[in-house]
Amino acid sequence: MRTGYRWAARINRLILCVLTSLLFSCAQIGTQAALVWESPLYTEHELVGKLWQSSTGEFVDPPAFWQQLDGVRYLILGEKHDNPDHHILQLQLLNDLISQRKLSRLTLEMLDSSSNEALRNLDGLFIEDIAELRDYLGWDSEGWDWEFYGPLVTTAFQSSLPLFAGNIDQATISTVYSRPTPPQIASVFDASVIKRLESDIRESHCDLLPESQIPSMVRIQQVRDHSMAEQLIVKDEDDMGLLIAGNYHARHDLGVPNYLLVLDQGLQRSEIISLSFMEVRPGEYEPENYLDQFGEQSAYNFIWFTPAVTTMDYCDSLR
Repeated sequence: MRTGYRWAARINRLILCVLTSLLFSCAQIGTQAALVWESPLYTEHELVGKLWQSSTGEFVDPPAFWQQLDGVRYLILGEKHDNPDHHILQLQLLNDLISQRKLSRLTLEMLDSSSNEALRNLDGLFIEDIAELRDYLGWDSEGWDWEFYGPLVTTAFQSSLPLFAGNIDQATISTVYSRPTPPQIASVFDASVIKRLESDIRESHCDLLPESQIPSMVRIQQVRDHSMAEQLIVKDEDDMGLLIAGNYHARHDLGVPNYLLVLDQGLQRSEIISLSFMEVRPGEYEPENYLDQFGEQSAYNFIWFTPAVTTMDYCDSLR
């Protein structure tokens, strides 16, 4: 695995936290000055390292967050894919959850259904090193930096935590693109939400997509979220499923939680916790403004603020 000295040091600190059973007290490495952030921008921003709860409008410490996981069936961790600090904090949470035997499965957006056979045969497989695990899974290193996700996948594998592919493969994408939305997916959102999805698809593609492609792209987004929800479902009421995905998929108002509520009969929204790891913005100090509020439902239950990776405007590079 391609790891530098600083990354290896972080991993060792996280392992030490688990071995000494300091339940979430080690989370302080994510909130105190002891953490040397990997992301270089806005490290002095007053929100950096803080964990904010949207329902109360208050900052909470990690132990208070941990207490709110009691009785939760699904935990969704949203991320910005290229931010290393998000993955460091994810690994910390994953280790804590595994050490407390709270998890029954880990579902990743970064794995698609083409990996299903490999994942089914993963249990009991002898793999000597992390690179071999990457190759066995057919990991898409161009799309998903293995340096970020390798520690998460390896931790699950070494802990015998079942891994599931949340995403759909390219063949399925092609099929979805040209066919009507399946009824069980089309019924999840009303017209106002679809309109918001269309707007966000336009913006995320820098307003460069032909208008004729927007409905198909929205359909692909919906099918992806439905797939992640399907692969996250736990059978026992005492089990917990963990999903790691992009922040947009983690949204309560627009993303995966809505499909979970349809697929898992009797599930209450309060049994789904969405935690967004989010980069701070210069001059923006009000946590509420990071929610991108749409309707009455908050996008996330919690936001964990981190420094930013870059100021580059992706759309500028395409125009």
